[in-house]
Amino acid sequence: MASATVLEPPGRLLGKLYTPPATRAPFATKQEDSRGRLYPENESLTRTAYQRDRDRILHSTAFRRLKHKTQVFVEHEGDYYRTRMTHSLEVAQIARSVARVLALDEDLAETVALAHDLGHTPFGHAGEDALSEETTAIGGFDHNAHALRLVAKLEHRYAAFDGLNLTWETLEGLVKHNGPLTGKIADPIANFNARWSLDLTSWPGLEAQIAALADDVAYLTHDIDDGLRARLFTMEQLFEAPFAGIRAKAIQDRYGKLEQGRFIGELVSALIGALVYDLLDETKRRLEEVRPGSVAEIRTAGRPLAGFSPAMEEETASLKRFLFTHMYRHEQVLAKRAEAVRILRELFAGFVSNPGVLPPDWAGACAGPGAPATAGVVRDYIAGMTDAYAIQEYSRIFHRQVRL
Repeated sequence: MASATVLEPPGRLLGKLYTPPATRAPFATKQEDSRGRLYPENESLTRTAYQRDRDRILHSTAFRRLKHKTQVFVEHEGDYYRTRMTHSLEVAQIARSVARVLALDEDLAETVALAHDLGHTPFGHAGEDALSEETTAIGGFDHNAHALRLVAKLEHRYAAFDGLNLTWETLEGLVKHNGPLTGKIADPIANFNARWSLDLTSWPGLEAQIAALADDVAYLTHDIDDGLRARLFTMEQLFEAPFAGIRAKAIQDRYGKLEQGRFIGELVSALIGALVYDLLDETKRRLEEVRPGSVAEIRTAGRPLAGFSPAMEEETASLKRFLFTHMYRHEQVLAKRAEAVRILRELFAGFVSNPGVLPPDWAGACAGPGAPATAGVVRDYIAGMTDAYAIQEYSRIFHRQVRL
């Protein structure tokens, strides 16, 4: 493998073309203080390091595959429902908007948001649960760990290195956006951390914390959208839902009966607004308490400095329970989930027992039928599948058509 070019001091190479924003908060993550990349590279004259990370993610194979990976519904259920890609774009928009108000690095917040779902399997959480159960003997499956493996190893786009060679700050946010990692660490994260420490026991920068909360904002509000369109719950049931119900009634009282698209648009807008305003107020309150003077003080604060208020946490927890009952555990969703789990389990067993049926480059990486190394290769192969490709591979291997 060819050696990469030598990294010059962060910020210096950008010269006069890059000017740090004058309004940036003292606790924002600063491009000029970046810890750099695992493989040193000359940085761009026209983009910050975090903008470059964002662009590498957008151009990656793993990101393109998110277009055909679903969260709750399978890919061909309908064009209205969200995929991992549309969800990631929505999370990125919310994260960037919040970061702008707080004078953080908007590009880093957006980058972490775009990367946060890269490691997900086909068929949403059902697929992850199935793959994790099937791979218990080799450490299981964790989507954050697999996302790190994708951007650090499995993406093959550059001649000088495997992966995307993202900055330390982006990798930290990808791995730790939900908080410090303690206890048993997934092997891909532990192995990478041994090579280049990501300070796993500290909190990430505020940009990554914001990206994680933007994920909550997006999926809570947009699952209501998808659930209504799929008729998994009725408007009458929604009126009784915590947090969403009172706002749904207010929209009806103000506008009368609206066509579904307009009603959902107004409702989603109101819900996102309420969550974002609360997030900003609570985060500003916490920052005022701690008064951090640098991103290092964000990492060592001992608690998250971005978050929702206790009252909002209680409301969203109630809404999650509503969605769990009326959507995630709806009989229609559970039936498809059971079929998806069966498909992935049989695929895993079939590939591990007969790795020769894998594509040649994947088969060449295997160690023989039933070997742990073969199971690891199969885990990576299945995790990268889209919903439709998993169904296609199942039909190819077992000569049986399936319908989800």
